Amino acid sequence: QAQLVEHGGGLVQPGGSLRLSCVGSGFTLDYYNIGWFRQAPGKEREGVACIRSSDDGSTYYTDSVKGRFTISRDKAKNTVLLQMSSLKPEDTAVYYCATGPCEDPPSVTIFNDYWGQGTQVTVSS
Repeated sequence: QAQLVEHGGGLVQPGGSLRLSCVGSGFTLDYYNIGWFRQAPGKEREGVACIRSSDDGSTYYTDSVKGRFTISRDKAKNTVLLQMSSLKPEDTAVYYCATGPCEDPPSVTIFNDYWGQGTQVTVSS
């Protein structure tokens, strides 16, 4: 059964860093576009970053995280990573990964099919 599980969330001070992992099971992530999304309390879920399948490899970011977040693959671990640096309080949200389209800018679509359960990121002093 195909499944995505996110790891790595937590509490971090402004300016700090976190690395999130999206681990796949039951299917090979290399063959899929993978996106990271986030949802803050009272707000709609939004696209953060995405990476196209390995035959393409293009990456896209929403404007608010460009230069601070990096999405990448760890093929050996069937994982997609999101390295987050220079974190701000406004980055606080539940972060999800999902399969689906990867366009510029990343966005939630009806074609995002497999979703993880989410991991909480809180940026606060």
